[in-house]
Amino acid sequence: MTDDELAELIRDCPTLYHMAERGSWPSIREHGLLSTSALLDLYGVHGPERDAIEGRRRPAGVRLGLPALGDIVIRDQQPMDDAGLRKCLLDGLSPEDWYRLLNRKVFFWMTRARLDRLLNARPYRNAEHDVLELDTAALVAACRGTITFSPINSGATRPFPAPRGRATFLPIAEYPYAQWRSKRPRGERVVELAVDRCVPDMARFVRRVTTMRGG
Repeated sequence: MTDDELAELIRDCPTLYHMAERGSWPSIREHGLLSTSALLDLYGVHGPERDAIEGRRRPAGVRLGLPALGDIVIRDQQPMDDAGLRKCLLDGLSPEDWYRLLNRKVFFWMTRARLDRLLNARPYRNAEHDVLELDTAALVAACRGTITFSPINSGATRPFPAPRGRATFLPIAEYPYAQWRSKRPRGERVVELAVDRCVPDMARFVRRVTTMRGG
């Protein structure tokens, strides 16, 4: 992706969206938006308990708590499963490899339409969520060195498991934007923006936090 292509992407997608557990914003504002792996570091989770959270599918949210930090919930991974991953993973990756890769990143949707799909998905439509809206240009300027782009929803294998592997997440400079521009409309040329490990000082980038539910 060239600088001109990046500028076009930011014009097309000026707002990023992140769906978090209801009530998560105060913790995110204080500690930053942390990946699952970073949260496990912060809460001192190690050994078999950590492996179960980080290296396997989470069918339900996992609650962590410490007196000094309060309670947080690590979100489930209901839209993804081992059987689907075995059908679509490339490069010799296992489902465990994929879970660990995703758990090292934090994710943002590029469009409101993608956010709405998640809000209205069966596992989430009846619950309230904290939806964070961020300034795309500001986040890219601050985190460019740790950003990768994905052309698919990397955390879902339903309704069909799109192929995915080591090249699914690419740094900005390596992302084949021109290829996807020729195939997809604006807003779909990049599906996910991911940041390695965490986004500190989220209040710099967040324009609005809204409580939302599907529909």
